[in-house]
Amino acid sequence: MSYEAYLDEVTTLITEKYDISDEEAIRLVMRAQDAEYFVAHDDDASMRTLERAHQDARTVFNMKDRLS
Repeated sequence: MSYEAYLDEVTTLITEKYDISDEEAIRLVMRAQDAEYFVAHDDDASMRTLERAHQDARTVFNMKDRLS
């Protein structure tokens, strides 16, 4: 999947799994992106799988206090 589609998938999974608003999930993913969490995903398309999106959704959500 494209990098943008991958970020959308991670965002959607965060809203579905953790019952937070779309706006908050978008902010979390954007902050993770600003912190360069997704740099490797942009460079390596093989990292952009649905399974990995589930892992990254959990990781980004758990990082929410550090991303504030």
